[in-house]
Amino acid sequence: MMSQRKQIAIVGTGLIGGSLALRLHEKKLSSHLIGVDNDEKHAEKAIAMELVDEILPLEEAIQRSEVIILAIPVDAIKRELSGILDRIDGQIVIDLGSTKQQLIESVKNHRNRGRYVAAHPMWGTEYSGPESALREAFTAKAVVICDPDACDADALVWTRHMFEKIGMRILDMEAEAHDLHAAYVSHISHVTSFALANTVLEKEKEDNAIFNMASGGFESTVRLAKSNPLMWLPIFLHNRVNVLDVLNEHIGQLEKFRDALYSGDESKLIHWMENANRIRRIVG
Repeated sequence: MMSQRKQIAIVGTGLIGGSLALRLHEKKLSSHLIGVDNDEKHAEKAIAMELVDEILPLEEAIQRSEVIILAIPVDAIKRELSGILDRIDGQIVIDLGSTKQQLIESVKNHRNRGRYVAAHPMWGTEYSGPESALREAFTAKAVVICDPDACDADALVWTRHMFEKIGMRILDMEAEAHDLHAAYVSHISHVTSFALANTVLEKEKEDNAIFNMASGGFESTVRLAKSNPLMWLPIFLHNRVNVLDVLNEHIGQLEKFRDALYSGDESKLIHWMENANRIRRIVG
């Protein structure tokens, strides 16, 4: 029977990798947890917080691990993934990136493709770094596993076991569909928040009082604008076609509101807002 406890390497010890490390320890999924991080401060913090047992260079971590989890920006995953698959000998490789189609396409013909499981935990915050790690981050959240039929059975079984043990709901999806839906339920929220923040910052040049008035509604809407640009830039570029699709629809909705407001059309305005209320069926 396949051992459920593994020697695990987490490449990237920030918010996602650090939060996962906490759960791997707690749920006894790891017999030994290795961290890999190019940021020395992150590496030192991950050790100090006991998120990982040790920090190693990537090459050594691959050799000493049974499972390798990539919790780094999607451009870095794409850059490293093929080389990691080149060097493994039966290990499981899992990526946690927010886009999937380009990553899967980049290794679709690799001899070790079956050892790779493409996953996207649907959770995150605007914060980054090991100190942002949260123990209950993934509890009751969804995780999407993309193109599972391309994975070796044992790699898929253990990956599902890991996500179930940390309390996640597993969804299987084709990579193309995942990237489209992620653009609508995640990526556009960040675009909108960045845009609102820039709008307010432009206005602030004229009247500093705007920040004295900012309160709960503004804070919740603009919260995502504090997200790390170095993480979100490659997400937007990898998923550019789908983000542009949802952005065009979003702009169209704003234009509907603007036009109704220009004309003072109460009926159109109330219908626009009432229709939006139907989002309760998605977010409760």
